[in-house]
Amino acid sequence: MTRKGMIIVLSGFSGAGKGTIMKNLLKAHPGQYHLSISATTRQKRQGEEDGREYFFKTREEFDQMIADNQLLEYATFNGNSYGTPRSYVEQLVNEGKDVILEIEIQGALQVKKLYPEALLLFVMPPSADALKERLVGRGTETPDVIAQRLAISSKESQYMNGYDYLVINDQIENSVEQVHAIISCEHFKTARNEDTIDMIQKDLKKFEGR
Repeated sequence: MTRKGMIIVLSGFSGAGKGTIMKNLLKAHPGQYHLSISATTRQKRQGEEDGREYFFKTREEFDQMIADNQLLEYATFNGNSYGTPRSYVEQLVNEGKDVILEIEIQGALQVKKLYPEALLLFVMPPSADALKERLVGRGTETPDVIAQRLAISSKESQYMNGYDYLVINDQIENSVEQVHAIISCEHFKTARNEDTIDMIQKDLKKFEGR
């Protein structure tokens, strides 16, 4: 039986470490997971390539993708729009590949609405204080920006119940394997294997009445 691919959404608070988990997951299990590439209206930066970091689109092209229902989800941050191309993700899933979308909560809930079978994982730190320590430890943001990010995290926490699993990122190696284990187990859920169940049920009919 050919395994059907899954859409996996990875979200979390700013500073929770979802990007680091993604990077290490892809490294630890090469070829097993595919990171979705987003379309964006932001300008290409030096060293970036179209179709590698992002699919770079003009505002007009992006708006047309929305109008044509070509995006699974989209959102705007700091004047730039980002979205997940539907055809790109569906092609990979139909090929039996697991596709991971590292997106914000707003987009994650959009995907879940379109694809109830999508697997939603939420990355969080062991505590609120640990989250603050990580943001401060970056050394890249002012106290005001950190305060804003923490306030946003407080609001985002209200949506955590809409996710399927929590990943508490304390030790990165453990978190990576936790994500891998969750995805692996999900493939064996009966709800994801109805064709296999139907096949064996029909095949077993030959033994009835003996």
